Formats: sequence, structure tokens, C-alpha cells
Amino acid sequence: MANVIVSGASRGIGLELVRAHLAAGDQVHALARDPSSPALAALQSEANGRLAIHQADVASDDSIAAAAAATGNEPVDIIYNVAGITGKTPAALEPGDWEGFDDSIEIMLKGPLRVLRAFLPRLGEGSKVINFSSQLAASTWPYGGYYGYVAAKSGLNRMMRSAALDLKDRGIVIGIVHPGYVQTDMGGPDADISPAESAASIIKLTREWPLERSGDFYKWNGEEHAW
Repeated sequence: MANVIVSGASRGIGLELVRAHLAAGDQVHALARDPSSPALAALQSEANGRLAIHQADVASDDSIAAAAAATGNEPVDIIYNVAGITGKTPAALEPGDWEGFDDSIEIMLKGPLRVLRAFLPRLGEGSKVINFSSQLAASTWPYGGYYGYVAAKSGLNRMMRSAALDLKDRGIVIGIVHPGYVQTDMGGPDADISPAESAASIIKLTREWPLERSGDFYKWNGEEHAW
């Protein structure tokens, strides 16, 4: 039974990761800015004590430290850094909403590092930290716009490549994944795949991710993603 941490767990892919790991018999700690999610509560009622829900705002050092403490002191096998926002920054080069830009950085760049730091004492050989990026983070993305979002996600990719190099001697795998164009609040109903499809593929990818590919960037389906 794996001990699994999921940020952004109240909806979308995060919720489906919780659901799938519970179905596999794992112990799951769901981190959510709003822990009152009815969907999480429904899963918890059927989980026989294997799902704990914790209030956690990845934009706050204190909140993440408190959430990590609340999850106990058992070793952690998998962390999924899922929490994210689309951001309010304009798509064009015009006067922007710096508050929205800064929110993107706090949540999607600093947030995963906060989570990694908070749980690092409980990570060891074979532990895996999977960070949710986007195809928009790649230099191969052929469109403009999304300034706050792409700044956060491209920064996340390179930052986690650094973490992978620094933690390789400890046997900790750092993964970066594009989850696909998913039917979530962010992706919309016309996106290509469902949250359940994305989550199932990412769990398979996570379980098979070797240490020698720590720091690499993959698509949800196991294909390597160009940077």
C-alpha cells in the first residue's frame, strides 16, 4: 500500500488521482484549498480510513507546513503537485493584471516547491514527486499569450530539473508531466480526454518512472515531451 499525497485534490485530475489510488488500495492524503468538497467527502465515506482530507493553500508556507504536519510522519511514496489556476493575466501584450500574474507564480511555481520542501524529510529511495506542467511550458508551443501561466509552468519545469539533480543521490524521482488536454474547469468540456483517463495514464507512468529519467518531461501517455 502506497502512501500518496495529492495537492489540488478537490476536483479535476487531482480528484481522479485520489479516486484511482483509493481503488488500488493506497493510503491517500488529499490537500485542498477548500476541504469541504462533496466529492472528496463521498470518497472518504467509502475509503475505510484510507483517505484523509487536509486544508492546504499551496500559495502559503504556513498552510503547507501545517498540512504536512497533519499527514503524520510515515514515509511518503508519491506526491502529485496538481494544484493550478489559469490566471487572470491578459493573452495579449497590453497592461496586465500583476496580481493575477503573481498568483500564477505563487501557486504553480512556488507552490510545488513548498510542497516538496515540506515533505522532503519523509521522502527516500523510490519516492516519486510528480509535477503537473503543460505543453504551454515547452519552447515548441507554437502560440503566444498566457504570460503568467507559461512563466509559472516553464519555470516549474527547469526548477524541478534542478531538484531532480540535487535529489538523485537519495533515490528520489522527480517527474514533470503534461496531463493532456483534459475536460476540467480549465480545459473545458470539449477537451480531448477525461480526468479519469488522464489520471489512470499518469498513475501508470508514475509507477514505472525510473530514477535515470528523473527530471524529464513526459506526456500523460508516456511519450517524452519536447522542451
